[in-house]
Amino acid sequence: MIPDSLAQVAPAPPGRGANPALPRTAAKRAAHGLSWALGRVTAAHRVLPSFLIVGAQRCGTTSLYRSLARHPLVLKAVWRKGVHYFDVAYHKGPAWYRAHFPLAATARRVARREGRMPLAFESSPYYLFHPLAAERIARDLPGVKVIVLVRDPVERAWSAHAHELARGFETEPSFERAVALEEERLAGEEERLRREPYAVSHAHRHHAYLARGRYADQLDRLAAHLGRDRVLVLDSGDLFADPRPAFERLYAFLGLPAAGEVRLGRHNARPRTSPMPDRLRRALREHFAPWDERLRPWLGADPSWRR
Repeated sequence: MIPDSLAQVAPAPPGRGANPALPRTAAKRAAHGLSWALGRVTAAHRVLPSFLIVGAQRCGTTSLYRSLARHPLVLKAVWRKGVHYFDVAYHKGPAWYRAHFPLAATARRVARREGRMPLAFESSPYYLFHPLAAERIARDLPGVKVIVLVRDPVERAWSAHAHELARGFETEPSFERAVALEEERLAGEEERLRREPYAVSHAHRHHAYLARGRYADQLDRLAAHLGRDRVLVLDSGDLFADPRPAFERLYAFLGLPAAGEVRLGRHNARPRTSPMPDRLRRALREHFAPWDERLRPWLGADPSWRR
């Protein structure tokens, strides 16, 4: 629910039109076509992921992905960071998905070099929020482990708005108005995605500034389908302040040996032209308090933004 103090800020929302997707390059179209062709031909000869980074959006998933991809026993998806199969491409089928991962022969070469089989993975931060992704993952990847990054939800929402605005998926330049529009924009969209499993919702994917920050609800859904022991939650504030303890937990969770110095860069930052008004920040901080409280059992401590 939108904080009452924000409910009167925005005018009536625009209609739900077609997704104003950015134009694809010819190279991307060719790569996607080749991916599908390879999926049909070589699916049986490719590995499936052992773990996934499933979110949350704007919480450092790209940084974590790039750091893990440097580990000698980790194989990233060969086509792109985020395959987005379990959220928006599930209709393309398992052969299409499997085509995005390395050949089993590649994994065997790594195993001969390193003395053990590597782990493949991908990172699609919409998996955490999509209402059907968790059950699809549990059904199609039995035993897979998932990693979730959580960040101050107020900062996450603000960053997400800047990100969607820069990508052309948001037309409302005011973050405050976009937040006030959210409840109406998203009304019925989750139910529609459940009712029409192959549907895609532009508003649900690109305008869920507050809803995506209610992490505890999404973590409970993951645990219900995968089991709590297969879900690792990391606090992005702690991760970027001191990566070593977080990576120790991560390696133990995945059963990987440590691999030299941990390097964690910052990627996809979006500059803001003005600070968030204090009044708005206080209202959002109060809004998220109940969900932040429920993160304690997942993190083993208070979230970094509540300390």
